[in-house]
Amino acid sequence: MKRKHQRLAALFAVGLFTGGCQWQAVRPAAAPEPVVQKGAVSEYRLDNGLRLIVKEDHRAPVVVSQVWYKVGATYEHEGITGISHVLEHMMFQGTGKHGPGEFSRLIAAQGGRENAFTSQDYTAYFQQLEKTRLPVSFELEADRMRHLLLSEKEFTKEVQVVMEERRLRTEDNAESLTYEQFNAAAFINSPERIPTIGWMTDLKSLTVADLQHWYQQWYAPNNAIVVVAGDVEPDNVYALARRFFGPLKPSNIVPPKPRKEARQRGERRLVVKAPAEVPYLIMGYKVPVVKTAQPDWEPYALTVLAGVLDGGDSARLSRDLIRGQQVAVSAGAGYDLYSLYPDLFLLDGSPAKGRSIEDVEQALLKQVQAVKREPVSAAELDRVKAQVLAEKVYAEDSVFYQAMKIGQLAARGLDWQLGDAFAARIQAVTAEQVQAVARKYLLSDQLTVAVLEPQPMSDEDRAHARAGSLSGGMLR
Repeated sequence: MKRKHQRLAALFAVGLFTGGCQWQAVRPAAAPEPVVQKGAVSEYRLDNGLRLIVKEDHRAPVVVSQVWYKVGATYEHEGITGISHVLEHMMFQGTGKHGPGEFSRLIAAQGGRENAFTSQDYTAYFQQLEKTRLPVSFELEADRMRHLLLSEKEFTKEVQVVMEERRLRTEDNAESLTYEQFNAAAFINSPERIPTIGWMTDLKSLTVADLQHWYQQWYAPNNAIVVVAGDVEPDNVYALARRFFGPLKPSNIVPPKPRKEARQRGERRLVVKAPAEVPYLIMGYKVPVVKTAQPDWEPYALTVLAGVLDGGDSARLSRDLIRGQQVAVSAGAGYDLYSLYPDLFLLDGSPAKGRSIEDVEQALLKQVQAVKREPVSAAELDRVKAQVLAEKVYAEDSVFYQAMKIGQLAARGLDWQLGDAFAARIQAVTAEQVQAVARKYLLSDQLTVAVLEPQPMSDEDRAHARAGSLSGGMLR
């Protein structure tokens, strides 16, 4: 295996896959017409169903290549939760052409970087390379899209890695553990309740056969979106995609059956007891998202509402709860308007010294009532809108983020052009609309509240908590 890796690395190094002439050689004589073309973005579709979206950015000779599969935790069911994340780990463990770990080593040999991530709604893999190295990415990704080898040995190792990841990031992180149990209580039958990392009992019972079925079902060109951004010519990228991904056979994709959340008929509360140093409160109201909202301006008004409450030092929670009343040492609000299913408008916080978790909850509820009672000020609206515009400008400076914004939307079945329209939609939100969504959705009958009740911490608990905090929690 080592000799095989050395031979392949040498072939890549001399440009077998990356030479400039080869790049031009695969360009078709007659360039295809993109399915969609808007500004610097062109979209194509291969005969096997694969979607290709290319965004040109010629400021630097770099390229970002991302493969998005429309599968994640919300596609799973009880008994196999966490399977999408485990499969993400296994995707680096080899095919018939490239052995375990070779994918990462070959990308590194080209001076690139790569990684992957699993979310509730998708699984994505990416590489960032010098622009002439794009064929390396395509060859490797096309190979593992349909030719992954799932061995018992590698599976046993990787599922243990995921279980340890769960212990570190969730079970040894009191706030993450509270969020996970809060989310499972907030939803009864929506797949939003499934944690991306999976339940530990399900991870322990997963088998290679489970992964093989999941892989064959979802990892196919007609369930994938390839997004490329950088210093590239769209027609050339399309020709490369046809060369490497075009021969792959599609699969019969059967979408999951609809799982519409049951109507909530009253406030839900739970207490989580875990080793921790300070209490923690999280509250969530059920709200619509872009995919489900009627009228369609509501998700943008909810986004502005989150910004009014928690959008920097001038936002209400920081100004009133932390610095003003000094009732909380931390407080926040959040909302994801692009979720695949209706989601939650979140509020959270921890009490300041000498204050209680009840004080924090009452202070947050007063903030909710204030937004319902009076429209937000013009100054607050202007601040949030200015932040959105600034973030858009900064984000465009990153080729990686440009591709990611497109992929996140497309993988959720949304029009990627929504990303370009986001700033304008936020600019159009009025104070009356912000007040209207607060009155319509921030209701006690749609509220779930979870409280972390700290338990005594041992030195080992503190060490685990610090490690979990450093590695990043599972909170979205």
